[in-house]
Amino acid sequence: MAKTILIATDYSLESLNILKKVLKEKEASEDRNTYTILLVSGYDSGDSIRDLLFNTKTSVFNKIRPAEFCDAYGIIKNKYPHLVDKIICDIFTGSFQRTFNQYVKAEHIEEAYYSSSIKSKGKGKFDLIPYIRKCKDLKSQDIAVETIEALPERGRLAEIFAEA
Repeated sequence: MAKTILIATDYSLESLNILKKVLKEKEASEDRNTYTILLVSGYDSGDSIRDLLFNTKTSVFNKIRPAEFCDAYGIIKNKYPHLVDKIICDIFTGSFQRTFNQYVKAEHIEEAYYSSSIKSKGKGKFDLIPYIRKCKDLKSQDIAVETIEALPERGRLAEIFAEA
């Protein structure tokens, strides 16, 4: 059976540890489902007419998502091919709870995972955690992610192989 899960991210390599832990738990529980995974960050598109007219998802992703992030989630996807149907990067641009609830309903999202230690900030990003917690139709879970400050691979693709 195919299910859709949402993972709140700030498009840092560190935030992919949430995805790693979720897939590791699902594999350990011998889950037979396949998952469409939405990696979602909040993004404030602003009020400027010019920005609203000429910004596309691609141009937003070029600003907020490093290339290493795409390589890293590709590696994770290849590690769990029996669990992952596809991984989609997306942004949520609304500012109301009902808009988020509609997004969850439209995308058929059944579960959501986030980490309180990872906060989306800068480059127009905002935190999705308050929206996830308030959504009554969504089963959500806070995943503890340890941050190793002295990691020599910080910000590099090798960071995804470090066990946290």
